[in-house]
Amino acid sequence: MAGRMSGKVAIVTGAAQGMGRSHALLLAAEGAKVVLTDVREAAGKAVAEEISDAGGSALFITHDVTRSADWQRVLEETVKEFGRLDVLVNNAGILILKTLDETDEEEWDRTLDINAKGTFLGCKLAAPALQAAGGGSIVNISSIYGLIGAPSAAAYQASKGAVRLLTKAAAVDLAKYGIRVNSVHPGVIDTQMTEELMATPESTKAVLGTTILGRPGRPEEVSQAVLFLASDESSFVTGSELVVDGGYTTQ
Repeated sequence: MAGRMSGKVAIVTGAAQGMGRSHALLLAAEGAKVVLTDVREAAGKAVAEEISDAGGSALFITHDVTRSADWQRVLEETVKEFGRLDVLVNNAGILILKTLDETDEEEWDRTLDINAKGTFLGCKLAAPALQAAGGGSIVNISSIYGLIGAPSAAAYQASKGAVRLLTKAAAVDLAKYGIRVNSVHPGVIDTQMTEELMATPESTKAVLGTTILGRPGRPEEVSQAVLFLASDESSFVTGSELVVDGGYTTQ
Protein backbone atom coordinates (compact mmCIF):
# COMPACT_ATOMS: atom_id res chain seq x y z
CA MET A 1 0.00 0.00 0.00
CA ALA A 2 1.22 3.52 -0.81
CA GLY A 3 -0.21 6.72 0.50
CA ARG A 4 0.14 9.56 2.94
CA MET A 5 1.63 7.26 5.61
CA SER A 6 3.88 5.22 3.37
CA GLY A 7 7.00 4.02 5.17
CA LYS A 8 5.72 4.91 8.63
CA VAL A 9 5.03 2.67 11.63
CA ALA A 10 2.15 3.57 13.93
CA ILE A 11 0.79 2.29 17.23
CA VAL A 12 -2.94 2.76 17.88
CA THR A 13 -4.22 1.95 21.37
CA GLY A 14 -7.81 0.90 21.97
CA ALA A 15 -7.91 -0.31 18.38
CA ALA A 16 -10.28 -3.27 18.76
CA GLN A 17 -13.44 -1.27 18.10
CA GLY A 18 -14.96 2.15 17.57
CA MET A 19 -12.77 5.08 16.70
CA GLY A 20 -9.55 3.16 17.42
CA ARG A 21 -10.46 0.54 14.83
CA SER A 22 -11.26 3.29 12.34
CA HIS A 23 -7.95 5.08 12.98
CA ALA A 24 -5.99 1.86 12.49
CA LEU A 25 -7.81 0.97 9.26
CA LEU A 26 -7.26 4.41 7.73
CA LEU A 27 -3.60 4.66 8.70
CA ALA A 28 -3.03 1.20 7.22
CA ALA A 29 -4.94 2.09 4.05
CA GLU A 30 -2.63 5.09 3.68
CA GLY A 31 0.44 2.87 3.84
CA ALA A 32 1.41 2.68 7.51
CA LYS A 33 2.47 -0.51 9.24
CA VAL A 34 0.12 -0.54 12.21
CA VAL A 35 0.44 -2.05 15.66
CA LEU A 36 -3.01 -2.36 17.21
CA THR A 37 -3.30 -2.69 20.98
CA ASP A 38 -6.26 -3.33 23.27
CA VAL A 39 -7.39 -5.48 26.18
CA ARG A 40 -9.94 -7.13 23.85
CA GLU A 41 -7.76 -9.78 22.24
CA ALA A 42 -10.21 -11.49 19.89
CA ALA A 43 -11.65 -8.25 18.51
CA GLY A 44 -8.19 -6.71 18.16
CA LYS A 45 -6.84 -9.68 16.25
CA ALA A 46 -9.86 -9.51 13.94
CA VAL A 47 -9.05 -5.90 13.04
CA ALA A 48 -5.41 -6.79 12.41
CA GLU A 49 -6.55 -9.62 10.12
CA GLU A 50 -8.87 -7.20 8.31
CA ILE A 51 -5.89 -4.97 7.57
CA SER A 52 -3.74 -7.90 6.46
CA ASP A 53 -6.49 -9.26 4.22
CA ALA A 54 -6.65 -5.86 2.51
CA GLY A 55 -2.93 -6.03 1.75
CA GLY A 56 -1.65 -4.01 4.67
CA SER A 57 0.79 -4.76 7.49
CA ALA A 58 -0.61 -5.11 11.00
CA LEU A 59 0.26 -6.64 14.35
CA PHE A 60 -2.04 -6.97 17.37
CA ILE A 61 -0.65 -6.91 20.92
CA THR A 62 -2.70 -7.29 24.10
CA HIS A 63 -2.08 -4.15 26.13
CA ASP A 64 -3.22 -2.56 29.39
CA VAL A 65 -2.35 1.12 28.91
CA THR A 66 -2.21 1.72 32.68
CA ARG A 67 0.84 -0.56 33.06
CA SER A 68 4.28 0.72 32.15
CA ALA A 69 5.54 -2.86 31.71
CA ASP A 70 2.89 -3.43 29.05
CA TRP A 71 3.94 -0.24 27.27
CA GLN A 72 7.58 -1.34 27.26
CA ARG A 73 6.60 -4.72 25.84
CA VAL A 74 4.47 -3.13 23.10
CA LEU A 75 7.27 -0.75 22.13
CA GLU A 76 9.89 -3.50 22.10
CA GLU A 77 7.71 -5.77 19.94
CA THR A 78 6.91 -2.90 17.59
CA VAL A 79 10.55 -2.08 16.96
CA LYS A 80 11.45 -5.76 16.71
CA GLU A 81 8.69 -6.40 14.13
CA PHE A 82 8.86 -3.20 12.07
CA GLY A 83 12.22 -1.64 12.93
CA ARG A 84 11.03 1.77 14.12
CA LEU A 85 8.16 3.89 15.46
CA ASP A 86 6.91 7.08 13.79
CA VAL A 87 3.41 7.63 15.18
CA LEU A 88 1.56 6.96 18.41
CA VAL A 89 -2.21 7.40 18.63
CA ASN A 90 -3.30 7.40 22.28
CA ASN A 91 -6.91 6.41 21.72
CA ALA A 92 -7.75 3.96 24.52
CA GLY A 93 -10.35 5.30 26.90
CA ILE A 94 -13.52 4.63 28.88
CA LEU A 95 -16.66 6.66 29.61
CA ILE A 96 -18.58 6.52 32.89
CA LEU A 97 -21.73 8.64 32.86
CA LYS A 98 -22.20 9.78 36.45
CA THR A 99 -22.48 13.12 38.16
CA LEU A 100 -19.78 14.25 40.56
CA ASP A 101 -21.77 13.24 43.64
CA GLU A 102 -22.61 9.83 42.16
CA THR A 103 -19.03 8.98 41.14
CA ASP A 104 -17.22 6.76 43.62
CA GLU A 105 -13.49 6.69 44.23
CA GLU A 106 -12.94 3.45 42.31
CA GLU A 107 -14.70 4.81 39.21
CA TRP A 108 -12.71 8.04 39.42
CA ASP A 109 -9.39 6.18 39.72
CA ARG A 110 -10.20 3.76 36.89
CA THR A 111 -11.22 6.57 34.52
CA LEU A 112 -8.19 8.71 35.29
CA ASP A 113 -5.87 5.69 35.11
CA ILE A 114 -7.00 4.62 31.64
CA ASN A 115 -7.72 7.97 30.03
CA ALA A 116 -5.06 10.21 31.57
CA LYS A 117 -2.33 7.97 33.02
CA GLY A 118 -2.45 5.72 29.96
CA THR A 119 -1.86 8.73 27.72
CA PHE A 120 0.95 9.98 29.97
CA LEU A 121 2.71 6.62 29.87
CA GLY A 122 2.36 6.45 26.10
CA CYS A 123 3.83 9.91 25.55
CA LYS A 124 6.68 9.33 28.01
CA LEU A 125 7.67 5.79 27.09
CA ALA A 126 7.25 6.08 23.31
CA ALA A 127 9.42 9.20 23.11
CA PRO A 128 12.78 7.38 22.89
CA ALA A 129 11.59 5.18 20.00
CA LEU A 130 10.17 8.19 18.17
CA GLN A 131 13.39 10.11 18.74
CA ALA A 132 15.43 7.16 17.44
CA ALA A 133 13.39 7.31 14.21
CA GLY A 134 14.32 10.96 13.76
CA GLY A 135 11.17 12.36 15.34
CA GLY A 136 7.50 11.66 14.87
CA SER A 137 3.94 12.44 15.86
CA ILE A 138 1.85 11.69 18.93
CA VAL A 139 -1.91 12.13 18.56
CA ASN A 140 -3.87 12.12 21.81
CA ILE A 141 -7.63 11.56 21.63
CA SER A 142 -9.34 13.93 24.05
CA SER A 143 -12.97 15.04 23.65
CA ILE A 144 -15.20 18.09 23.50
CA TYR A 145 -15.67 17.20 27.16
CA GLY A 146 -12.03 18.16 27.60
CA LEU A 147 -13.02 21.68 26.49
CA ILE A 148 -16.45 22.40 28.00
CA GLY A 149 -18.57 21.45 30.97
CA ALA A 150 -21.49 19.05 30.79
CA PRO A 151 -23.69 17.06 33.18
CA SER A 152 -23.10 13.49 34.34
CA ALA A 153 -19.52 13.01 33.18
CA ALA A 154 -17.34 14.31 36.01
CA ALA A 155 -14.52 11.75 35.91
CA TYR A 156 -14.51 11.54 32.13
CA GLN A 157 -14.29 15.31 31.77
CA ALA A 158 -11.49 15.54 34.31
CA SER A 159 -9.54 12.88 32.43
CA LYS A 160 -10.06 14.44 29.01
CA GLY A 161 -9.18 17.89 30.31
CA ALA A 162 -5.97 16.36 31.63
CA VAL A 163 -5.25 14.89 28.19
CA ARG A 164 -5.72 18.33 26.61
CA LEU A 165 -3.13 20.07 28.78
CA LEU A 166 -0.81 17.06 28.98
CA THR A 167 -0.67 17.30 25.19
CA LYS A 168 0.53 20.89 25.36
CA ALA A 169 3.09 20.08 28.05
CA ALA A 170 4.38 17.12 26.04
CA ALA A 171 4.57 19.24 22.88
CA VAL A 172 6.83 21.70 24.70
CA ASP A 173 9.02 19.04 26.32
CA LEU A 174 9.40 16.78 23.27
CA ALA A 175 9.89 19.38 20.54
CA LYS A 176 13.65 19.21 21.00
CA TYR A 177 13.49 15.58 19.87
CA GLY A 178 11.53 16.39 16.72
CA ILE A 179 8.34 14.94 18.20
CA ARG A 180 5.05 16.73 17.58
CA VAL A 181 2.15 16.24 20.00
CA ASN A 182 -1.45 17.26 19.26
CA SER A 183 -4.91 16.45 20.58
CA VAL A 184 -8.13 15.61 18.76
CA HIS A 185 -11.46 16.53 20.35
CA PRO A 186 -14.36 14.49 18.94
CA GLY A 187 -17.96 15.48 19.58
CA VAL A 188 -20.85 13.02 19.53
CA ILE A 189 -19.62 10.09 17.43
CA ASP A 190 -21.66 7.01 16.51
CA THR A 191 -19.70 4.18 18.16
CA GLN A 192 -20.27 1.35 20.62
CA MET A 193 -19.50 3.81 23.43
CA THR A 194 -22.44 6.03 22.53
CA GLU A 195 -25.00 3.55 21.15
CA GLU A 196 -26.92 3.34 24.43
CA LEU A 197 -27.06 7.14 24.61
CA MET A 198 -28.58 7.30 21.13
CA ALA A 199 -30.99 4.40 21.43
CA THR A 200 -34.05 6.51 20.58
CA PRO A 201 -34.66 9.63 18.46
CA GLU A 202 -35.42 11.56 21.65
CA SER A 203 -32.21 10.55 23.42
CA THR A 204 -30.19 11.17 20.26
CA LYS A 205 -31.54 14.70 20.02
CA ALA A 206 -30.68 15.31 23.65
CA VAL A 207 -27.14 13.96 23.28
CA LEU A 208 -26.47 15.96 20.12
CA GLY A 209 -27.28 19.12 22.05
CA THR A 210 -25.79 22.10 20.21
CA THR A 211 -24.31 20.06 17.33
CA ILE A 212 -25.19 22.51 14.54
CA LEU A 213 -24.78 19.93 11.76
CA GLY A 214 -27.64 18.04 13.40
CA ARG A 215 -26.22 14.53 13.36
CA PRO A 216 -23.63 12.37 15.13
CA GLY A 217 -20.23 12.05 13.52
CA ARG A 218 -18.85 8.90 11.96
CA PRO A 219 -15.64 7.35 13.32
CA GLU A 220 -13.91 7.79 9.95
CA GLU A 221 -14.54 11.54 10.12
CA VAL A 222 -12.42 11.67 13.27
CA SER A 223 -9.87 9.37 11.67
CA GLN A 224 -9.27 11.87 8.88
CA ALA A 225 -8.18 14.38 11.52
CA VAL A 226 -5.91 11.78 13.11
CA LEU A 227 -4.41 11.00 9.71
CA PHE A 228 -3.62 14.67 9.10
CA LEU A 229 -1.85 15.04 12.45
CA ALA A 230 -0.01 11.73 12.04
CA SER A 231 1.24 12.57 8.56
CA ASP A 232 3.98 14.93 7.41
CA GLU A 233 1.26 17.25 6.13
CA SER A 234 1.02 18.64 9.67
CA SER A 235 4.79 19.12 10.05
CA PHE A 236 4.38 22.64 11.52
CA VAL A 237 1.51 21.71 13.86
CA THR A 238 2.22 20.88 17.50
CA GLY A 239 0.54 21.56 20.82
CA SER A 240 -2.74 22.19 19.02
CA GLU A 241 -6.35 21.09 19.49
CA LEU A 242 -8.24 19.79 16.47
CA VAL A 243 -11.98 19.80 17.21
CA VAL A 244 -14.18 17.41 15.22
CA ASP A 245 -17.61 18.01 16.69
CA GLY A 246 -20.10 19.09 14.02
CA GLY A 247 -20.12 22.52 15.59
CA TYR A 248 -21.11 21.41 19.11
CA THR A 249 -18.71 23.84 20.82
CA THR A 250 -19.46 26.85 18.60
CA GLN A 251 -22.27 28.12 20.82
